[in-house]
Amino acid sequence: MPMQVELHGIRKQFGREVVVTGLDHHFEPGSRTVLLGPNGSGKSTLLQLIAGALIPTEGQVVHRLNNTVLEDDVVYRHVSIAAPYLGLYEELSLRELVELHQRVKPLRADIGAEALARIAYLEHALDKPVAHFSSGMKQRVKLALAVLSDTPLLLLDEPTSNLDAEGTRWYTDLLSAHVERRTLVVASNAQEPEYALCTARVEVMRYK
Repeated sequence: MPMQVELHGIRKQFGREVVVTGLDHHFEPGSRTVLLGPNGSGKSTLLQLIAGALIPTEGQVVHRLNNTVLEDDVVYRHVSIAAPYLGLYEELSLRELVELHQRVKPLRADIGAEALARIAYLEHALDKPVAHFSSGMKQRVKLALAVLSDTPLLLLDEPTSNLDAEGTRWYTDLLSAHVERRTLVVASNAQEPEYALCTARVEVMRYK
């Protein structure tokens, strides 16, 4: 069952800087929404508010699953996110990284370390330290871990960062295959391939 996320009167500021204000929006179960705005507009902050990783300065974020409101301390179990600012445990091999991830957040049915590596075209690097990966390889790992996690809410922040044209096609195919019955929110600075599957949009600059 996809998750519903309700934003009620959201305002978020850091010190004197108001990042977002006056935002009321419902992300309905199974909806596919892009947060559009230039760099520095507050997209990443809004995505973290939706994830429950940040607490709003004013207002309330409500997560509902099967029509039941989730307590704040369990929301993270039902959310997967990929973002440029989220790092990887680079001292681990890809195999070790996937196994660690699965202890916190299970992957979708029948997917383990070897299957994820195959899907991400990283079979040759399964036992190599992630620190030795290129930026494009690391981005594919982040996206594969998020998209292939068994979560009802999927959040992607500028997902084609560090991906070439072939990598972007891989991302689109991966997301198309695993977005069904999930609520999707993508943050983008108008890179159209990032949000080709989205059918709704939120213009972040309207809430500055």
